Amino acid sequence: MAYFDPVTAPLPPRDVRRGLAHHEVPDPLRNDVRVLGEFLGRVLREAGGDELLADVERLRELAIDAHDEPDGGALERAEQLVATFSLARAEQVARAFTCYFHLANTAEEYHRVRVLREREASLEPRTLAPDDSLPAAVAQATAELGREETLRRLQALEFRPVFTAHPTEARRRAVSSAIRRIAELVAERDVRSIGGMSLVENDRRLLAEIDTLWRTAPLRQAKPTVLDEVRTVLNVFDSTLSEVFPEVYRRLDDWLLGDAAGTTAPAVRPFARVGTWIGGDRDGNPNVTAEVTREAAALASERALRSLEVATRRTADTLTLESESTPPSGELLALWQRQRIMSEAVTARIAGEAPGEPHRRVLLVVAERVAATRERHSDLAYASAQDLESDLLVVQRSLAAAGASRPAYGDLQRLVWQVTTFGFHLAELEVRQHSQVHAAALADLEAHGVEGALEQRTLEVLDTFRAIGNVQRRFGVLAARRYIVSFTQSAEHLAAVYRLAEYAFEGADEVPVIDAIPLFETFADLEASVDILEGALAIPQVQRRLAENGRRVEVMLGYSDSSKDVGPVSATLALDTAQRRITEWAERHGIALTLFHGRGGALGRGGGPANRAVLAQPPGSVDGRFKLTEQGEVIFARYGDPVIAARHIEQVVAATLLAGTPSIEKRNAEATERFAALAAKLDDISRTRFHELVRADGFPQWFAEVTPLEEVGLLPIGSRPARRGLSVSSLDDLRAIPWVFSWSQARINLAGWYGLGTALDAIGDLDELRAAYAQWPLFTTMIDNVEMSLAKTDERIAARYLALGDRPDLAEQVMSEMTLTRRSVLAITDSDAILSRRRILGRAVQLRSPYVDALSLLQLRALRGLRTGDAVEQADDLRRLLLLTVNGVAAGVQNTG
Repeated sequence: MAYFDPVTAPLPPRDVRRGLAHHEVPDPLRNDVRVLGEFLGRVLREAGGDELLADVERLRELAIDAHDEPDGGALERAEQLVATFSLARAEQVARAFTCYFHLANTAEEYHRVRVLREREASLEPRTLAPDDSLPAAVAQATAELGREETLRRLQALEFRPVFTAHPTEARRRAVSSAIRRIAELVAERDVRSIGGMSLVENDRRLLAEIDTLWRTAPLRQAKPTVLDEVRTVLNVFDSTLSEVFPEVYRRLDDWLLGDAAGTTAPAVRPFARVGTWIGGDRDGNPNVTAEVTREAAALASERALRSLEVATRRTADTLTLESESTPPSGELLALWQRQRIMSEAVTARIAGEAPGEPHRRVLLVVAERVAATRERHSDLAYASAQDLESDLLVVQRSLAAAGASRPAYGDLQRLVWQVTTFGFHLAELEVRQHSQVHAAALADLEAHGVEGALEQRTLEVLDTFRAIGNVQRRFGVLAARRYIVSFTQSAEHLAAVYRLAEYAFEGADEVPVIDAIPLFETFADLEASVDILEGALAIPQVQRRLAENGRRVEVMLGYSDSSKDVGPVSATLALDTAQRRITEWAERHGIALTLFHGRGGALGRGGGPANRAVLAQPPGSVDGRFKLTEQGEVIFARYGDPVIAARHIEQVVAATLLAGTPSIEKRNAEATERFAALAAKLDDISRTRFHELVRADGFPQWFAEVTPLEEVGLLPIGSRPARRGLSVSSLDDLRAIPWVFSWSQARINLAGWYGLGTALDAIGDLDELRAAYAQWPLFTTMIDNVEMSLAKTDERIAARYLALGDRPDLAEQVMSEMTLTRRSVLAITDSDAILSRRRILGRAVQLRSPYVDALSLLQLRALRGLRTGDAVEQADDLRRLLLLTVNGVAAGVQNTG
């Protein structure tokens, strides 16, 4: 049988090869990368001698040559060099390249911050593109809708990021901490006044931190627990989120009110509410128990209350306004008397600390009460965040009435925003479970009764509802009321949630408030979504919730499973169609709809720029409310730095406001109608092509052979198993994360583009396709995301992975589709090279690609050894090398799944 030979197989024509466009690297970024690279070289020489550094340099130079001159044989020489390394040396080289990626990513992230700061200092926000600036978006909305209607929509605006703990953050927390310290030192070097001994000291500390990064084991010894994942994301709250959201509100207020900002009540209410699945998402994760859910809620509340206590004391310390210049209102004096009744000892002590400063002393007692709430001291504790906010508003009104408007609406207003945004719970804990788990629990209960000999899983399901009740009693209803049902395939799957909740409690008055949210994931579920929702309206508990909540309904859409089901093109179109149909259903029933987008970070899971995705949504489907999952490395990329976090939030909120303007809705509606026939052809042809591959005999086993799928399951990067239980002989129950992750590791990224090339080629009308790219936002976003995905592929590397399997037919199918897709995308975008029109993204990929190639060759060596079984005695070392390269490639392509 003839096998697919990665070395002798003909490459596609040069003009459709990877052909990544080259972009100039700005001098400040180039200098940062150079300094960090040189320091890493010094550390490598000190740790491993000149020989280690020489091996790293030889492989680096060959990888660069192979990237710049694809036909020069440098890649083959690089592969031969890798083959000469001992496994110990290969491991050291892999760690060196991984360290380089961490340093390059750090430099590039800081450069983004540098550019954003320079732009803010030099540009008027309203001159930016509307989808890139909240002030510009407000200006455009005002031009179309008028100021009164724009302000009304701003008041109703909702942005709900939901943090999830899917295993896509491949870095250890210790590695992340080292990187954060390095980032701070890089920023310190940028201070214009640094020089002389200060620069020498910075060099010394930077070398020490890079040395620590090099010596820190890149792989965890064990998988993180769920509570480890909770703590990791809570660190993001501590470092950025607690300050960023109030900062975004402040900036919007400054733009809307001008000179009056900070001296009068804010123009709009806080629009962000944070959610989390970490500790609540038990679908396929047996490690998430009811007890873990309780502990996760307690940990989050601890952080929220501690932050509020610090912020309240800090604000109180600025209110040193004496009573003669700023007399207290009667309302404030009444509050002080109530505080004295609560604790004479506390108020007497504080009165002595702040004599003649009535506003400060009231706020200091508020801080004591926040501390008591955290410590669960019932005499002083607040019953709810609303009670705390009420006290803060008393102080604010008193200050304003006394003419102290700046103290009233300055730091005190930031504190009010913090309370409104985070409450005592920090982030709403959302529970998720599979519909079949509920069905099995109900069958068990109906057979044996609540007091009968129930299965352990049924007991856990019941305890989950009791945990929700416990969280609501302790932290408020808003802390945990959403219950997401995975694989919702009938209205009965939603009714089951309410029935189980009633089983869990003795009396109806004990049942917590629950909103059962359907998650439509597969293609069939998306098609059936409206019928299921129609049936849900007949459920008595749903009717009761609609009456209580102003007829608000939330529906979640799954991007990744639908893509694995029918391919990325058909999934994109099916999601768009489902959103239009669900929106029409909501309008018919007078329902305020929120569509919850389960978009992962990877392109194969619905990733890509969130603001552009918002603007491509069907008319009426956003309506001022946008909710999406933020997961894994995306959390840290978007929210890890306060400057970048603020920009991301503003971009998404700007797009959420703009999505409802007449011009955007008209554009999207007309495009949907204009290109309906094209959409139908793309759907049919791409899905057929996708199914020809994934339904081919032996495809699941072949997929496991040509990618590190099995090994990804061994990588301790998350608490969740890679599969829900089936073997690799079936893809049906394989989670979308390892599906996407494995293809990205093999430098193929198949989950993000497969089937599109054949569909575009079959249509053949380039003018029509270019018109669609110019006029149809959904198609534009899809093509741009595919281009981004293709930029991280490499035909020569991909061919070597595909050769690991004994299926040249499937290998040829994948390679020909990649070539066809690349050629079609370049033609539609009228480009000579991938990312030629996208300078920043192109530069980022350009900086990393040769080094990713080097790690891929090291990974291939490990995979070949494991697949052939020729070195059984070295299997553990090969597996370790493989996992190290998985970690490094994830850092290099910045896309783990």
